[in-house]
Amino acid sequence: MRHFVYDLEKLQNLLLEMAGLVESSIRRSVHALVDRDEEEARAVLQTEGRINRLEMEIDDQAIQLLALQQPMAKDLRFITAAIKINTDLERMGDMAASIAERSLEMAKAGPARMLVDIPRMARLTESMVRRSLDAFVRRDEELARSVLESDDEVDRLRTSMHQALIAQMQQDPAVIPQAVDLLLVTRRLERIADHATNIAEDTLFMVTGVDVRHRVAG
Repeated sequence: MRHFVYDLEKLQNLLLEMAGLVESSIRRSVHALVDRDEEEARAVLQTEGRINRLEMEIDDQAIQLLALQQPMAKDLRFITAAIKINTDLERMGDMAASIAERSLEMAKAGPARMLVDIPRMARLTESMVRRSLDAFVRRDEELARSVLESDDEVDRLRTSMHQALIAQMQQDPAVIPQAVDLLLVTRRLERIADHATNIAEDTLFMVTGVDVRHRVAG
């Protein structure tokens, strides 16, 4: 039993290590984009390899626990949630790497003005990621639900930015290359927020045993 508890703690610690790398990558990718910082962008791309290796290590650890320990109830929900969260974190890392790659491409074009408020959207997205992971670690149902509420705000922000970028492209064709790049970045940030929402939903299932996915309010 003691060995099983140790293995569960190891699984959670691996997830937290991966989460820290992913959070850092998201933050650094946006910094690279806004400040045209090629060094930061390359650091994000280098970190992606470590994130991918952790994904495989976490999967192996979780599968061994399922196969050898045959967990029940809360422990089973924790392990299955960890497997799903692992996938979401890896995909967040992919999104951060994509933003970093885009920032490198934009840097080649030289200085340009930011056409929409990317940092604002990034701050909200980063907050969702942080809260979803805190909710998982603390088994905090209320905090997890706050993440679900924030997802709609990210969606609205992305829609307004999309409309603003389209309007600017129509008014000034010279901004089209930069605007297209920024459209991709807003989509990547929205996807990161979606993955944070997935983590919050998995946390709620782990804590309550109730699957809240695809539920319609009211």
